[in-house]
Formats: sequence, C-alpha cells, structure tokens
Amino acid sequence: MTDDARDGGLFPERLETDRLELERLCHDTVDVMDYYDLVSHRNPNVEAVTRYLPWDPHESPQETKEYLDELERKWADGERAEYLLRPRAGEDGAGEIAGSACLIVDWETRTGTPGIWLRKRFWGRGYSAERARALIAVAFERLDLDLVAVPVEDGNERSRSAVADYVASLGGQYDGLVRNDARRPDGRIIDHHRYTVTREQYEGATGE
Repeated sequence: MTDDARDGGLFPERLETDRLELERLCHDTVDVMDYYDLVSHRNPNVEAVTRYLPWDPHESPQETKEYLDELERKWADGERAEYLLRPRAGEDGAGEIAGSACLIVDWETRTGTPGIWLRKRFWGRGYSAERARALIAVAFERLDLDLVAVPVEDGNERSRSAVADYVASLGGQYDGLVRNDARRPDGRIIDHHRYTVTREQYEGATGE
C-alpha cells in the first residue's frame, strides 16, 4: 500500500493498493450530480446496495451536497476519512467510481471503524478486503489507534464471510453478537456481529 499525505493532515489524501485507488471524497474530487447519480434512485441497483447500510438512497441533489459538506467537516475535525474507490489500470472498469470507503475514528476509545459501499457490478472481486487492509494500516500505523472494530449487520452473510476472513488474516477475532446495536433510517433496530483487531494482533500478524 502507498499513501499520499501532501496536506499534512491526519488522513492521507490518496491511498493505493494492488488493484484500487482511494482518493479523498469531497467537492474537489467529485461533481455533486455525478455522485448523486450513484447514491440516489437514479442508480437502478441502489436498493440492493444500501440494504445493509446505515443510509438510505439520497432524495435530492441538495441532500448529496449537504452530505459532501458534512464529510469535509468531519475530515477537517479528524472524525472520518471518506474515499472514492476506483479500480486501477488493468481492472475491469478502471478509473470508474466503484463506490466509497471510510475510516471513522473515535478518539476517546482510540478505535477505528472501516466502512464500504460498492456498486453492484463491482461485487465479488475482493475489493472490500483490499480496501479494509489499507484503512486498517492507516488506523494503526498512521493514527496510532489501539483497536479496529468492524460491525456487520446480522443476516448480511456475504459481508460477514469477507470480514471474518480479512480480520483473521490480520490476527483479529470475532467478539460476538451485539443485540439492538443500531437503528436504521427506516426505524429498524438491528443486531451487529462484531469483529475486532487490536494493535498488538495487527503487529504480530504483519510484522509492522
């Protein structure tokens, strides 16, 4: 993994993995209307994409603008790093926006939480694990956090299998089912399976 931290801030502006480019998601890197096309009902697969996500499809371009405004504020405050995901040269769909990935930071508990959404055509390629390893490296090697925690909604077996594999590869573990852990935008109360990696586990698995 390589990173570019030209602005001198907490988060790198860009990250690269073997198959992916991660670029900061903000007004400077994406047009509001272009992003609205991906996260609203203009995307014909958006319901499948957001089924297990903590947000509903955007209802208007104004909502997308306000969302990007909020991401810029959280980036500046060191609370959340959000990145556009693009396949690199040689990958099907190279250069297209495949989705986005984030790292949410809770400084009080020194915990990072990675997240992701992908357009349906990019499912099944192993991109989720690849970006997770990159963001977990940022959490431990750059931000000096103590723990990375990954919640997976109960019933989301596809994601749970992927998370279990990459967490295990980094020395982490399955902590168990946390009941009534979150409320979805539609009002549903959901349970989460919790997976974690400590700094010590990460260093033991990677030698970093």
